[in-house]
Formats: sequence, structure tokens, C-alpha cells
Amino acid sequence: MMTANETAPQGKYVVPALAQGLSILSLFSRDQLSLTAPEIAQKLSLSRTTVFRLLYTLQLMGYVRREDDERHYSLGPALLSRGFEYLASLDLVEVAQPVLQRLRDETGLSAHMAVRDGREIVYVLRFPARTTIASSVNIGTRFPVHGTVMGRMMICEFSDEDMNQLFPDEPLPRFTEQTPTTLKALKAILVEDRARGYAVSQSFFEHGVSSIAAPVRDGAGHIVAAINITAVDAYIDLPAMHGALKDKVLEAAAEVTRWLCRDMSREVKTTVSPPPPAKKTKKSERIHA
Repeated sequence: MMTANETAPQGKYVVPALAQGLSILSLFSRDQLSLTAPEIAQKLSLSRTTVFRLLYTLQLMGYVRREDDERHYSLGPALLSRGFEYLASLDLVEVAQPVLQRLRDETGLSAHMAVRDGREIVYVLRFPARTTIASSVNIGTRFPVHGTVMGRMMICEFSDEDMNQLFPDEPLPRFTEQTPTTLKALKAILVEDRARGYAVSQSFFEHGVSSIAAPVRDGAGHIVAAINITAVDAYIDLPAMHGALKDKVLEAAAEVTRWLCRDMSREVKTTVSPPPPAKKTKKSERIHA
């Protein structure tokens, strides 16, 4: 069970009420969309009075809202809107938008981009396919890193030490028969992903969903995101996935990477002071005449 001591930071300058309020917000997830006050109190080992006051404050600020049954709480519009405003402000998202839209149009499949947050990936951009059957994930959706091809792309270059720190406990949660449940099995898959430079899956995380993913790098060469295309309830043969479709995804990832590198180059140029002009000599004047 999650407790307040496990979720709230400790220290001389920590504000307990703020830490407890943020701990409440962290309880909500894709699998836990709503909670009652007693459930929150139990999960965080807090008194019901404390939880009531925290929820009342969060509700007034719009970070949580009370459901129609007057018992359950869910995330409020203020938190969601601020989260989306932040995501929209990221250069990464701005750069990738036209690239992913074109990727969707050229392949006819849903296109997404995600970043990593600990052991989860977070969707920050999506362009659903223009069909009646399309990917239903939304911006802000979270999935486990080890169970998704985009997640695998973002950790495929991790060292053994990094992997041990990221996954200290086994078994890893299983979602389909293909999901690796041990660190050894996951590392074996990542070796292949790293050598290939992209990842392909058929029903790897969810039955009936095929996906192709590739990494996005920043100017320093670090993997900062991943993009993919997905087909829902539509069989795509492996030659096509490893052929033309894979090429489209790799081209899109490379284009986003190039733009990020260019932006970093511009930033460096604007922040580094130019050298002072050299003092002219008679010889230099003759050369430039």
C-alpha cells in the first residue's frame, strides 16, 4: 500500500501540505480515474479530516472535481489544461507536429509521439487515422515502458546499471504473452531493437494492435522521445512493417531529430558571445581591399 511517507519528500524545507496535495494528484492514473476520500486516506495513510481539507482546496483551485455521486473525485480541468499548455509549449512537440501529421497522411495510420517519465511513457502528440477504426489514446495517456515499442525505443541504449535502477523488482507486469516479465528477457529484446534502430510489434502490448516505432534524438545524440504508427484491428504483414512503413517512420524520426539539432545549434550560437573584432593592420587592409 502507498503511504504518505513513501510518496511525500522529507526535508527541512518541505511543505507537508503541498507534498500531501501532490501525492493525492499522483494517485490518479489511467487505471484509477476516480477515488473517494476514504480511499485516498487509506492509500496515503492520512486522516480523513486532512484529506477532506486537501480535496476541498484542490477542488476550489480546479485541480480535482467532485463526481455526480458526490463521493468520488477525479482530476479537474485546471490540472488537465495546464498540462496540455505545458506540452504544447515544448519545442519538441512544435517541431514534431507537421512531421507526424504528414506521417499519418502518407501511411494512413495513426501517428503518435511519447516521452518517458520513469517507468512509463506519456503521449504528447497524436494524429489519429482518418478511418472509423483508429488509435483511441489521448494526449497524457501513460503506458508501461517495458510493454510498448515506443518505451523500448527510449531505453534501448540504457546501460545495465541504468536498467537495474529503472526496474529493481521482478517480475515485470505482463500484458500479453509477448510481454517480457524479467529484466533478462527485456534486455535481450532491447539488444535487437538497438541493432535494428527501430521496433516492430504485433499485439505486443494489446491484441489487435500493430505498431512500428523509432527514436528521436536531441542535439547531443540522446534519445528524448519516440514516434510510432499504429494499426488497430487491421493485419499488416511483416514484410510491409519492416519495409516501406518502417522507412517512413525512420524518415520522420530523423526529420524531427534534425530540427532539434538545428534548434540546439541556433541556441548555442545565440548564447556564445562572438569574439572581439581583430585590430586591422596595413597588411589585412591590403588583403581585404
